Formats: sequence, C-alpha cells, structure tokens
Amino acid sequence: MNIKLHTPKSLKMGSGMNSLKQFLLSIVAILFTTCGMCVAQHIPQVPDYHDATMWITVEDDSTGTGADVFYVVSTWEEDWKTADSVVCHYADVWNPIHREHMATEINKVAAYMSPGNRFYAPFYRHTTIEAFMMQNQDSTQNRVRMAMDDVCTAFDYFQSHRDQSRPLIIAGFSQGGIAVVELLKHMSDETYSQLAAAYVLGYKVTPEDTLQTNHIKAAQGETDTGVTICYNTVKDVKYIQSVIAATCIGINPVNWRTDATPAILHDTITVTLSPEYHVLVVSGYSGSEYPAYKGFINVGDIHSCEPWLYSECLQKNIHIRAKEWRKLHQPTITCIRERGKLLLGTTGDYRPLSYGTLRQLHEKSGLVYAY
Repeated sequence: MNIKLHTPKSLKMGSGMNSLKQFLLSIVAILFTTCGMCVAQHIPQVPDYHDATMWITVEDDSTGTGADVFYVVSTWEEDWKTADSVVCHYADVWNPIHREHMATEINKVAAYMSPGNRFYAPFYRHTTIEAFMMQNQDSTQNRVRMAMDDVCTAFDYFQSHRDQSRPLIIAGFSQGGIAVVELLKHMSDETYSQLAAAYVLGYKVTPEDTLQTNHIKAAQGETDTGVTICYNTVKDVKYIQSVIAATCIGINPVNWRTDATPAILHDTITVTLSPEYHVLVVSGYSGSEYPAYKGFINVGDIHSCEPWLYSECLQKNIHIRAKEWRKLHQPTITCIRERGKLLLGTTGDYRPLSYGTLRQLHEKSGLVYAY
C-alpha cells in the first residue's frame, strides 16, 4: 500500500511561540547542579506545533467512519554534544537528522495504523536513552518531564483542530508509551469521553499512575472502549526490566485475554500473558532481529518488537474499538450529511429531511452535533 504523507490545512495555521514559558525553555543552555558542580546542558529550541515541519500526518479515511490516531514515537537519540562540546540529553526537533530518525518509526507505524483513519504524529524533544539506562525511576521521570510537556502541547493543538465528533485513539511505543500515560492524566474529562482506546506499547502503567487519574481503565477484552491497552514482551519473567515493564495492568493483544490462555501468532509463536506480572511471555520466537543494546534492552526482554510483532492485531483492534465507540456515542442514528438524508436504525430507510428536522431528531435522541 502506498501512503501519501501530507499535512491538513488545520495543522498549517499560524506560527510563533505560545508563551513566555516556551521562549525561556528555548534558551540554548542552562546550568544545573550535580554533586555540587555546575554543568552546562544544551536545551534544544522548543517545537512550534503551528509549523507543519513538526508533524507527520496521513489522511486515509475516505469514508469518514474511522478514528483520529495520535501517535507518539519512541527514543531515537543518545546523548550528543553541540559544536562547542555542550552535552544535550534531548532530541532536537529542528535538526533534520533527528527528525529523520523519528520519521523512520513513525512512517512504519503509519503503514498499519493509518489505513481507514486520520493519523497524526508530532516530533518532540524526547529524552535520550541514557535517561533510562540510569535505572532510577525518579531520575528518569525528571529527565522526561520536558519531553512530556512537548507532547501535551502537541496534543492540545491537535485536539483543538480535529473534529471531536470522531473517536480518538492515542498510542505510543516505549518513551511514547510514557507519553500516552501522561496524556491520560493531562486530558480533560470531555476529551476522555472521546477516547476509543489508549495503547501503551512497551512501557508500564504503575499503581501510582492509576491513582492520579480516573482515565486509566485496563482493557478487559477486544471491544471495550475508553480503556488502556498495555503490554510488554519477554522470553521469561526473569527478564522484566523494572524501569520499563514493571506494570500493574496487561492484556494479550493476540487473543485479548487477561488470563494465561495462550494465543498462537503467525502459526509458530505462542504468546501467553502472565497474570502475576502482566507481561507477555513468548515462545517460538527469538527476536534475533533486535540485537541487545548496551546490555540494557533486548537481553531476554524483546522490547524492540512491541510495535511490529503484533501490528496486524493492533491494526484490526483500532478499527474494532473505533466502531464500538461509534455504536455507544451514536446509538440510534447515523448522520449522512450529503443531500440532507438520514439513515434510521438499520432498516435502510432513507428519507430526505431538512436540516431543521435533522436537528430536532438529534435533540430528541439526546445526541449533539455541530452543523
């Protein structure tokens, strides 16, 4: 399938920084104290989400019945230095090479998440892999705070410009999975009501996360909506990386079970959820295409497989949950805007109606539409 990438007009509007806070965050370097010493740290320029350069988007919903998918990319950069040897712990969204790295993953994910949907993925100043290799939860959270601020800013811009009568899907892999959890905390109840599902791929949801918001509800099956899908893949539970995968919720994306019922994937791979640890234990799959990285990931865990191994399952499930969301939020009528017609129930009874009559029917049904 050939995918044409383009940016809708709604994401080309305006320019410039939003606030003094963003301006201050764009200062080239800051000083912070580490073990009593002042260390220079380069902070990349803040993203401007009015600028189409900051987005990859795919419009592939020709029928108008799909979802709006907001995807957050994972970690692609290591610590790097500026020309004057100042260290940076973040990706630079204005650096074409860094954007190219992120686009590699985004385009591959778009290949299976965008068909039948509208797909949006922002570039953001994700923190470098070293933040996770510290193996310290507090240090990691401190390092990712700026990255999560970028994602929330991008999401707010996206949300303010999209058609909010459509089902919403949010998804992210690894550091992008952290962003999904943070977005669930960040979003309003009104936005949460538009959520068909949230997909946390290759990261954890902690008990503390669930106490901070009522928007995190663990998926229990294939069709529930407003829920969070979370999974992490290992060869054995002894390989769980606590900084990434010590999660309190999990579901098997192959059979959509939360118990230990095994599922067969691609005829040869057995995928079983551990109800105790909430991770996926696989057999018949080596994950050898994902070499170990600095002894940190892919060393018994198969962290790098998460968006790819189950891609067919995810693609199908996004459509299922979006369809279920529409059933719940449009239970009795489907608005057909062309030629002012209305399809009542499932009888196939098309009746030409004025928009005034259409509004009366909507109000009677308790549904709210923008005209």
